[in-house]
Amino acid sequence: MNQPIFKETLFQFCLSFAKGRISRIQASLSDVRISLESEDKSSAGDKHETGRAMLQLEQEKLGQQLAEAQKMLDILDKINPKTVHTTIGLGAFATTTMANYFLAVSAGEFKQNEERVYCISISTPIGQLLLGKSVGDTVVFNGAEIKILKIL
Repeated sequence: MNQPIFKETLFQFCLSFAKGRISRIQASLSDVRISLESEDKSSAGDKHETGRAMLQLEQEKLGQQLAEAQKMLDILDKINPKTVHTTIGLGAFATTTMANYFLAVSAGEFKQNEERVYCISISTPIGQLLLGKSVGDTVVFNGAEIKILKIL
């Protein structure tokens, strides 16, 4: 596995995850706006007001989700996948006795051939434990001792 290319692949996976999420949220927001406009044109009364209130709550919730997804892109903007790390930090790839991790955003599991990598945020519990560690260091997570074998 060519390390810089592999990190670039992980980075693109995270970027695609964040952009896809933003796209889905924006589509849902558009649907809610259309529903709100059609509610305006329907009959008045308690049912109408309840429907509008529900749609406005959904719009607020989606707005918050959109802001969170945008933060993912902001975090990814700070990462240069070509950087080789000596300690674990944002943008680092770490091989441990438990699993492989790419510290960027929480985008789930990346699978390529036999390779499995968990794309995690540095604010996750395991991300917090790994932050600042070097090759040879160990951390304890959920009672399991994890040794850091390699960092890129």
